[in-house]
Amino acid sequence: MTGPHLLDDCFAHGKEMLLHLEALALLKERVSAVTTAETVPLEMALERILAEDITAPRDVPLADNSAVDGYAFRHSDFDEVGGFFRLQQRIAAGHASDDLLAPRSTARIFTGAVMPPGADTIAMQEDCETHRQDGQDFVVVPQGLRKGANCRKAGEDIAQGTTILEAGHRLRPQDLAAIASTGTADVSVFGKLKVALVSTGDELRRPGDLIALGDVYDANHFLLRGLCAGLPVEAEDLGIVRDDASVVEAALSEASGRFDVVLTTGGASRGEEDHIHKALDRLGKRHMWQLAVKPGRPMMFGKIGACTILGLPGNPVAAMVSFLLYARPVISVMAGGAFLEPQRFQIPAGFEVANKKPDRREFYRGYLDNDGNGRPVVRKFGRDGSGLITGLREADGLIEIPEDIRTVRKGDPVTFLPFAGFGIR
Repeated sequence: MTGPHLLDDCFAHGKEMLLHLEALALLKERVSAVTTAETVPLEMALERILAEDITAPRDVPLADNSAVDGYAFRHSDFDEVGGFFRLQQRIAAGHASDDLLAPRSTARIFTGAVMPPGADTIAMQEDCETHRQDGQDFVVVPQGLRKGANCRKAGEDIAQGTTILEAGHRLRPQDLAAIASTGTADVSVFGKLKVALVSTGDELRRPGDLIALGDVYDANHFLLRGLCAGLPVEAEDLGIVRDDASVVEAALSEASGRFDVVLTTGGASRGEEDHIHKALDRLGKRHMWQLAVKPGRPMMFGKIGACTILGLPGNPVAAMVSFLLYARPVISVMAGGAFLEPQRFQIPAGFEVANKKPDRREFYRGYLDNDGNGRPVVRKFGRDGSGLITGLREADGLIEIPEDIRTVRKGDPVTFLPFAGFGIR
C-alpha cells in the first residue's frame, strides 16, 4: 500500500448537494499521486503514465536520407533545362556510402537510404530517364526541382535534446513509436494503482448463476472492469457484498488495507439498506456525497486510512456517468497523471427539452446524426431511465445541460462529450 493522498479534513462543505463544478473543484484539491516510479521495457509501457520526461538522446532521423526511390545529386549542378548526370553509385537503406559525390554525378538511392556526401536533392525515379552511352550509365533529371526536394534532414522529426513527452503523460501507441524512434528501450513510469471492485446488493447475481424473481444480474461489475481497462490500474474483483451493515463495514475495512482505491456500486443513497456511506463514516472520512447531477446524485468520495473510497450509484447509467466524470480523473491523478477533462463540442440539438429542473446539471445519452441536409446534430436517446443499458450501448457520448438551462429547442447549441474522448471506442 502507498501513503496518504487526500487532504485530512472532514466532509464539511455545508451544502445539501454539491454542484457539478464544485464537486470537480473539490476532487482536484484533495487528490494527488500516490504511486512510485518503476522502470519497464517499452513494450510493456502502453497506457502507463510517465514518471520522468522523455528527452531525445539523438536526432531522428539520425542523418539526411531519402524520402523516395530516385536519384541524389548536387542542386548546384542543375541548370535551367534540367540535369544530365553520370550515375556514380547505388545506395540502399542500411548501407551508407562514404564516397563523395562527384560534380555532375548522381547516386541511385532508395527510400530511407543515407544521402551520399555532397548531394542535397533527390529526383523521383518516375520523373527521370536513364540511358547508357559509351559504357557509362547516365540519368536525365527534368527541370523544376527545388533544392532539398525529397530529402529528409537529420533531426527533422525530432532534434537531439528535445523533450518528446513530459512526466504525467499517459502513453499511447504513437507515443511508444516516438520513443522507440530515438532508440530508448526502457522508460520510467508510475506503478499501477491497486483497485478493488465491489458490488453491493442482495438482489445481485453474477452471469451464469440461477436467477429468481426480484434478482438482477450484476452488469456494473463488467461495466467498471471494462472502464478500468484503459487506465493504469490492477483491478481485482471482490465479488458481491450483501446488504448487511456489519458485512459492508467488514468488507470496506478489509479492502481499504490492501488497495489504493475501493470502487463500489450501489448502497450509496439514503435508503435503509444503503450502508456504504454509513460504513465509510464509521471507518474513515466522507469528503463528498449527494451531487446536484442527473444521473449520479449519490456519488461518494472519501477515505479510510490511505485508501480512497469511490462510491458509485447502483443504476448502470448513473454508475458509468459518475465513473467518467468523477472516478476516472481521480484515478488518473492518483496514478501520476493529469485530472482528465472530457472533450467538449458545441453541436446543434436534434431534440427538445420542455422543462428541465433548475439548479441541476443533467447528462443525457446522445448520438450524432445529421439534420437531413448534411449538417451535424446530436440527438437524445428517447428514454431517460438510469437503469436502461440500451441507451449506453446506442449512444456516442453524453449531452451536458448546465444548471441554468431550463429548455432546449431544436437547433440550440448544446455541449456534447463524445465517449471517444473518455477513451471508449
